[in-house]
Amino acid sequence: MARTETPVCDFGAPAVDFSLPGVDGKVWTLEDCRGENGTLVMFICNHCPYVKSVLDRIIRDCGELQAYGVNSVAIMANDPTDYPEDSFENMQRIAEEKKFPFPYLLDESQEVAKAYGAVCTPDFFGYNANLQLQYRGRLDESRKEPVPNARRELFEAMVQIAETGQGPREQIPSMGCSIKSKDAP
Repeated sequence: MARTETPVCDFGAPAVDFSLPGVDGKVWTLEDCRGENGTLVMFICNHCPYVKSVLDRIIRDCGELQAYGVNSVAIMANDPTDYPEDSFENMQRIAEEKKFPFPYLLDESQEVAKAYGAVCTPDFFGYNANLQLQYRGRLDESRKEPVPNARRELFEAMVQIAETGQGPREQIPSMGCSIKSKDAP
């Protein structure tokens, strides 16, 4: 599994619309997922050890962000051919087991991930109320091992975005497994 880091935040870049099937049987669009004060678009998967190590904190933060008018959505864009743990059935299972407080969507064509420029799991895109990108950083300083009392960088950034419309200028890239492309050799 190749470790990849996200690029620097392209402040003001618009969110890309999508129409993707969710594990709940509904087809979701960006507008369906949009929050009054901000929207967090996350690219995650089931098999990635980086995602597994932070998933409970992602769930906690997304649940708490709702009180600030920030909605979240998770998109899985990996090709499950070589990673069956990322199958739609397993997406449904993990979302139910973990009680995801956000839609979990399948990007089977991988076109949405490419349009966003997503490179790894987890990859976070934090948008303000006008759907302008303000955060492209990490969840916190933890990688595969939790760091005790780690500053909640993503959570703090999204609260700041909800309150001011602007993200922090200093952001540390997220790191994780590369998105498993269908056209990779």
